[in-house]
Amino acid sequence: MRTIQKIHKAEYRPIDDLITYSPMPTKELQMIDPFLFLNHHGPQTFGPNNNGLPFGPHPHRGMETVTFILQGEIAHKDSSGHQSVIYSGGVQWMTAGSGLIHAEISPEDFKKFGGDLEILQLWINLPEKLKMTPPKYKGLQEDQIPKISLDEGKVSAQVISGNFEGTEGAFETLTEIHLSTVYFKETGKLLLQVPKEHNIFFYMVKGELMVNEKSAKALHLLEFDNDDENVQIEAIADSILIFGHAAAFNEPVVSRGPFVMNSMDEINEAYDDFQSGKMGSWNL
Repeated sequence: MRTIQKIHKAEYRPIDDLITYSPMPTKELQMIDPFLFLNHHGPQTFGPNNNGLPFGPHPHRGMETVTFILQGEIAHKDSSGHQSVIYSGGVQWMTAGSGLIHAEISPEDFKKFGGDLEILQLWINLPEKLKMTPPKYKGLQEDQIPKISLDEGKVSAQVISGNFEGTEGAFETLTEIHLSTVYFKETGKLLLQVPKEHNIFFYMVKGELMVNEKSAKALHLLEFDNDDENVQIEAIADSILIFGHAAAFNEPVVSRGPFVMNSMDEINEAYDDFQSGKMGSWNL
């Protein structure tokens, strides 16, 4: 079985009235190459006449964002002309590439009437050769994403990208990123095989799992060594897991705010390009 190097507890980092936990980056764990950053918002219930999500227009360059909408809904708009509202169970994949401005906010109905909300956003790096690729965006609703059933229905997986147990994911990606949301009922079991050269992204959203004979609880991220292919999982309670794996890029990573590049000169160039309008303009 693959060795678990460390189990990291997500830090509590509220944003205004939005409950937020983040297991990465922290002082202990900067990244799991090429996975850069994770914010876990909620779960919480918003009352009527709320302000919704606080993520108004802001730029990105050099990376990708994957947004998991477990509960609630999120409206996306960007300077490349993409717009969508994605609901519970859906996923958004945005390639910032050479740069764009986008907003992730709550639709008017949610702000007016309120509701339950739980959303996770994962940042994934782009290699140097793809940093300046043209931006793109795709949002899919729950019924547009393949879901498979395992262990007599006690385990199910929403296959987002790459391949999970023989099923291809819904999103075509620029790099070989495998991502799935895995749902366990108590006593559900799963044995996964991941190439040894791939780094594993393993974040516990909810519940408790035994993973390679160690307990993993909600709001914890597991850091693995690259010494074996096998990951053995058994559910102690009903659980939700964000599971991914990919080969490391092994490139310099310099990040400042919303930009992730390979050098400080490229970061400075990104800020200059944003301020001069090269990432597009924002029309409310």
